[in-house]
Amino acid sequence: MKILIVEDEFISRTLLSEMLSVYGTCHITTNGQEAVEVLERSYQNNDRYDLVCLDIMMPEIDGQEVLTKLRQMEEDHGILEIEATKVIMTTALDDSKSIMRAFTEGHCEAYLTKPIDKDKLINQLKDLMLIP
Repeated sequence: MKILIVEDEFISRTLLSEMLSVYGTCHITTNGQEAVEVLERSYQNNDRYDLVCLDIMMPEIDGQEVLTKLRQMEEDHGILEIEATKVIMTTALDDSKSIMRAFTEGHCEAYLTKPIDKDKLINQLKDLMLIP
């Protein structure tokens, strides 16, 4: 599995990388602008990500906007919803407005609050059928 971790906080991205690296190759970006550039390159090279863990509050471009841009890239490349990259939004925020926006506007597949619980993360990966 090819995984992109988009997280500006060092400890959070390190922990996510440690938890996910046993399931695939992890790449890391530290802000939304870098994430968009990496995602665009992945589409240009026909080497898309299977999973993106995306922090909502980040410098440059926030996670909600990155998610919108990702879904637009998929639409531009004719990728159907069932084949779309799975996105787990991660944030310290636990407010219903951010949760609803991530699901309704960006069509994310899951939402986890920080600190990320390893068991919850693994269960999400199983629910998304990314791991057995």
